[in-house]
Amino acid sequence: MKKSLQSIMDFYINRGYNGDKLRQILLKDKDYLKLLKEKKQKLTKSLRLTKAEEKMYVMSTDQDYEILSKVKQLEKIKLSKQDKFLVQLIRTQLERDWRKPLIKELDSILRKS
Repeated sequence: MKKSLQSIMDFYINRGYNGDKLRQILLKDKDYLKLLKEKKQKLTKSLRLTKAEEKMYVMSTDQDYEILSKVKQLEKIKLSKQDKFLVQLIRTQLERDWRKPLIKELDSILRKS
């Protein structure tokens, strides 16, 4: 079975790594880095990332690039307040530690209740 970025990441997640610790261990994994480099070379031809985006987002699948591309398109047009919020929430799902923004928003909703 050929290794994938997701299978390598899942391996470490199952070992208890998450957040920054997961990122640090992945940056030491030679197979992960090689696959990531190949993937980025292929995918960055279609969508350029800023330095901040490269640092903040995982961007390990074609779908990640597709999501970011659509988010950027939506951010350029006039949206309702609810749609803007949804687009921002979707953007957070590309982050390495995507759970923190969700927990923060859930806490905010719970406080309102």
